[in-house]
Amino acid sequence: MELSRKFKNTFANVPMLGWLLGCLIAVLIEHYWGYDYISYYLGLPKIPVLFGALVVLKEPMMIPGVIAYDLLVYVIPIFLVAKLTVFITNPVALMLEKKPLWLSTVLHLLFFYGILHLWSGINDYRELVVKLTLISIILTVSINVINGYQGEFSCSHPGFMALGAYVSSVLTLYFFADDKIFGPAVLSPALGPWLFPFALLAGGISAALGSLLVAIPSFRTRGDYLAIISLAFMFIVKSAIENLDVIGGARGIGGQPDYAPLPVIFIWTMLSIWIIHNFVTSTMGKALNAVRDDEAASESMTVKTRKTKIIAFMFGAFWAGIAGGLFAHVITYINPDMFSINRLAEILAMVYFGGLNSIIGSIVGAVSINLLGEALRPLELFKWIIIPLILIFVMIFRPYGLISFKEINAKELLRSKHKPEQGI
Repeated sequence: MELSRKFKNTFANVPMLGWLLGCLIAVLIEHYWGYDYISYYLGLPKIPVLFGALVVLKEPMMIPGVIAYDLLVYVIPIFLVAKLTVFITNPVALMLEKKPLWLSTVLHLLFFYGILHLWSGINDYRELVVKLTLISIILTVSINVINGYQGEFSCSHPGFMALGAYVSSVLTLYFFADDKIFGPAVLSPALGPWLFPFALLAGGISAALGSLLVAIPSFRTRGDYLAIISLAFMFIVKSAIENLDVIGGARGIGGQPDYAPLPVIFIWTMLSIWIIHNFVTSTMGKALNAVRDDEAASESMTVKTRKTKIIAFMFGAFWAGIAGGLFAHVITYINPDMFSINRLAEILAMVYFGGLNSIIGSIVGAVSINLLGEALRPLELFKWIIIPLILIFVMIFRPYGLISFKEINAKELLRSKHKPEQGI
């Protein structure tokens, strides 16, 4: 405990800008010297894609080399640079504090994206993992609106994701691609990347409208009916898609144009976090919390409870549809089995692992479960034993998740950590 306190005090004066600078230096070290020098002399066959987790599980004899690699490339440079540059990063952070908050946030996000872009650019596998993790963040944050802030238990997110994926796929294939199902492209493929956001919005709107089939009947009742109706909705959507040959049926639909590079997904993810954060901290969000805590009391305080719940449900479904559209254009192939009970289990695991009523918790849950799932991939079947066991322990010791009931405070997060000298 004493050691932990000393460690925390040592780095207490490092601002977020300092940690980002440390990460940038670490990524540059890996980019330029990771393969030719560090991994080579440590006896590693290649640069570890996920901090060496895959290498360790396949070849345990390489554990010392992987630990040394992570220390030399990531741990030591990040902490060393963060600490040694406080005399630069704190004044810069202090200067940014005097600027509008949105400007400071955008600059930090651009810095973070540059680091993420360099790190994922090492190989295609890393880039795919980063893309799918960002999409999972959208899914987790959006379902937290319903299962966390609204206090319901919805199982329909894979269905909303499927609606968004298929609607956006049909639009991009019909208008911008030569497809065996839809025929020659109606518009020039060069317009595709510019009009792709409208296809995503159409997918999100279709998911929001589809959510009314769940919301209208279920919110007339109380109790666990939403869970039952939403689960039925997921299976209805999956079954309907399987029997529609016009969109590929059970075979699925492929050939979607690659309109979802990392910058596009990153922008949509940041937009979703910002918009959902504004929603849950707005008057509507406070009304939603009141309905969750005591619906009868909320009605007596003139809160339109049914309208509030329907709006929140449609809002969460909209972002699930956006995530589905991005997912379809990253994988460039979808089929009904991708939106089944397994997908539901992953989404629920992420939101309850990270924490309810917390956007930060949703981000932590999505990143943790995605990276953990990829890191344990070599264990195959045992992976689905280890992850549930971890979730069980979290539910026992942290029933509301790792980080719950905590909102993002950008001003506090990005501020300078400089401590002014006390006068005598």
